[in-house]
Formats: sequence, C-alpha cells, structure tokens
Amino acid sequence: MIRTAAIAILLATPFLSHAAEQAKAKADPAKGKVIAETVCVACHGADGNSPTAANPNLAGQGAEYLYKQLNNFKAVDGKPAARNNAIMGGMVAALSDEDMRNLAAWFSSQKLKPAVARDESKIALGQKIWRQGDFKKGIPACAGCHGPAGAGLPAQYPRLSGQYAEYTEAQLKAFRSDERNNDPERMMRSIAAKMSDAEMKAVAEYAAGLR
Repeated sequence: MIRTAAIAILLATPFLSHAAEQAKAKADPAKGKVIAETVCVACHGADGNSPTAANPNLAGQGAEYLYKQLNNFKAVDGKPAARNNAIMGGMVAALSDEDMRNLAAWFSSQKLKPAVARDESKIALGQKIWRQGDFKKGIPACAGCHGPAGAGLPAQYPRLSGQYAEYTEAQLKAFRSDERNNDPERMMRSIAAKMSDAEMKAVAEYAAGLR
C-alpha cells in the first residue's frame, strides 16, 4: 500500500509541477492596472500611452517582452541590473514577480495611440533598411525580426510600429555605445554598431509610421 502511494505521488509530481508553473505564469491585468495608475502613470500613462517621446509607449507591446524588460531593470541578490537605468531601477525595486507579470499583462492589453513619422525626407532610407537591410554593411532587414508591419514577435522582439521615433533612435544609439546591453547574443549591439546616425534616425522615423 505504501509503495503504491509513493508511486502515485511520483507520477503526480510532473502534473503538480506543471500546474504550479501555470498558476505562476497566469497574470491579472486588473491588478496591473492599479500599479500602472499609481507607479507608472507619470512617465508612461495609465494605459501605456506615454505623454512624452522621452519615454516609450507600452500599450500593445508584447507581455512577455515587457515582463523581460521589467526583470532586466531589477537588481537581484546584490548583482547589478541587466539594464542599467536609475529611474526604472527604483520603480521596479519594490515590485514582485507577480506584480511585473500583472503589469505586463495590463499594458499589453491596452490599445496603442501610435506616434507618427514627422520627417518625410527620412522615410525612403528607413523603408529600405527596414525591408532590405544593407548587404554591403552587414545590416539585416529590420523586418526579419520585428515584422513587415513592426508588430514584433512575442518574448523576443518588441513591437516598434507607432513607437516614438525619438525613443527608438535613442535605444539604437544606446545599443551602439554598449550603454544598453540586455540584447540576447549581442544581436542589437552588433547591428547598431554598423549603423550611422542618419540610418538610425531614418529607421526610427519609418517605424513610427508603421501600422
């Protein structure tokens, strides 16, 4: 009888483990809304539509990607954060893993009020790099990872369509200077290192106008 019970427990362990993971991964956007309205509102807006181009729009961004970024801003066990930003580091310091999942779920579920391209003279170059890249310089097409319409891929590559051009350009420059280094396999740093200021600005402008 004891042996039978032990076998039953062993057989049930994978199921229980899977159930626990599912419970952990399930997020509550309503709880995330409360955090957004109290912690994030000044910089990103309560619904993830930022009031200023210095801060990114978060509405409609992939929940997995948002969760990863929140984690990257957080210092853990005395180790420096993977993404160094004093303001964001302070904001996420008191957030639990559950809080971050809930917050990511909330912003992901909101409707983006997209930014627009403002400099028409940059669109042609931006479109070329986005769609084709630059073979001679070793720059791959942005669409390869972020999609033809800039929707991105959940967890891996962020949505860039409708994002403020100023913010996208700033992040490209941060990757190039190694100021931002939380990209897997140095992918964005290796690409940005090959791009000129003009190319970065053009890509950022084009992405802002994508729908």
